[in-house]
Amino acid sequence: MKKWLLVTFAALTLSACADNTAGLRIDGATQTVLFGDNVLGSRLKIDHITTQDVNGRTRGIVRLASQYKGDQHIQYRFYWYDDQGLEVNLKQGPWRQAVVRGMETIAISEVSINPQGTQFRVQIRELDN
Repeated sequence: MKKWLLVTFAALTLSACADNTAGLRIDGATQTVLFGDNVLGSRLKIDHITTQDVNGRTRGIVRLASQYKGDQHIQYRFYWYDDQGLEVNLKQGPWRQAVVRGMETIAISEVSINPQGTQFRVQIRELDN
């Protein structure tokens, strides 16, 4: 009985931690946007997704347009992949913060550290204050 309760508690604890990272996920290669948070998905519109060559490295750029009158405090993190879809930056970068003002459009971007990184995915979540 104790083992069953411990397993249940562990599962509930892990599921509670996972809610914070839902948000939006954007795949730069396929131009796909996945909405895991309906509120954030209704407040932010993905205006443009592109890549640029910067001295032999790839820069991923995502333009976000606010559909909300108030400020939105967000966090985002880029993940980089090679042409075969394998992750190249094995050490994840930090969550970065940005503020999207009411009805404003901003761009978030990052340059891959690894020259083999040609495709990206970015996750966006609401900042918990």
